[in-house]
Amino acid sequence: MDMLWTAEFWVAVGQIIMIDILLGGDNAVVIALACRKLPPHQRTQGILWGTAGAIVLRIVLIFFALTLLAIPFLKVVGALLLIWIGVKLLVPEHEEGHANIQGSDKLWGAVKTVIVADFVMSVDNVIAIAGAAEASGGDHSMALVIFGVLVSIPIIVWGSQMVIKLMDRYPMIITAGGMLLGWIAGTMVVTDPALVNPDVLPQMPKIPLSDSLRYGAGAAGALLVLALGKWIAARQKPAKVAAMAETAGQPTAARLQRVLLAVDGSDPSARAVQHLLALRQELRAPEALALHLVNVQRPISGNVASFVDTQSLNEYHHERSEAALASARAALDAAGVRYQVHEGVGAPGPKIAELAQVQDCNLIVMGTRGLGTHTAALLGSVAQATVENASVPVLLVK
Repeated sequence: MDMLWTAEFWVAVGQIIMIDILLGGDNAVVIALACRKLPPHQRTQGILWGTAGAIVLRIVLIFFALTLLAIPFLKVVGALLLIWIGVKLLVPEHEEGHANIQGSDKLWGAVKTVIVADFVMSVDNVIAIAGAAEASGGDHSMALVIFGVLVSIPIIVWGSQMVIKLMDRYPMIITAGGMLLGWIAGTMVVTDPALVNPDVLPQMPKIPLSDSLRYGAGAAGALLVLALGKWIAARQKPAKVAAMAETAGQPTAARLQRVLLAVDGSDPSARAVQHLLALRQELRAPEALALHLVNVQRPISGNVASFVDTQSLNEYHHERSEAALASARAALDAAGVRYQVHEGVGAPGPKIAELAQVQDCNLIVMGTRGLGTHTAALLGSVAQATVENASVPVLLVK
């Protein structure tokens, strides 16, 4: 019980919980979609039994992973995989082809889908958690794993919508998670038995392990993930005409002809709606304004698509878009404004810019949290990504 009073234990627990929340969001989507076809009285049972099976399976897999980390050079391989996983978190995903595996309308069929999906999709979680526990847990690695998984998986399952909304609204959470994986990867490399243990491959030169080396390697890994992620994301951006970002105080009436209004249900997007309504009143013919109301959902990992049919995924994205659009639609309806609704799936910034081009809009209006240019680029701001990809002016409303 003495371990409960050490800072290292709680730091490691925090790392495990954050890893599970970041990398387990897709698992939560599978659980929700696999059980949605069950009768209402069985839906909770399906979620409970599927989650229980996933927890047991996860702990067993991590136990074996912890054992395997004693093999020379396996930590180096695991570190490289974590770097790749961390970079993938920072690079916008695109919708992948969907398989036709249907969610079951039988209780045990749904439970089986949840457990099999968790087994297939948990390689990244298992390696990352094993690395975090082994680096910080010492003799209490399994206790850390069990405690962290028991806490985090219920959060994922029952708080999945809240977690997903937080990550959509604050992309810095994803950036921090990717850098955390890089940190763990760096510390894994310099603690590989082949590099530090004189009894393992004694013919190889060893490095003197110290706290300074571990922290330095962890920081290097975190910065490597951030740099690679931003570099790859930048290379994926299509070549477009540089957009002009306008402040809310500049005259825009001349451009209020065909407007794309991008919303996500947040307070900044609500302010953008009100600002656009105020600008509309300044027009000589407000009814002539062609307004396109847009919400873009981030794509679900292709791993999820292997276990959930296309129709269920489309319904899932539609439900989330409807919720995000609700307050904006209510405000526009109350003001008597006519508009067209568009729902998209993809990286929000590029997708909003693409929709504006397709609909021949001459202005994009959206809310922003008011981050500086460099901070927004670093943390993955949707507004910043829209400005960088759009070929028309973007009006950002704080």
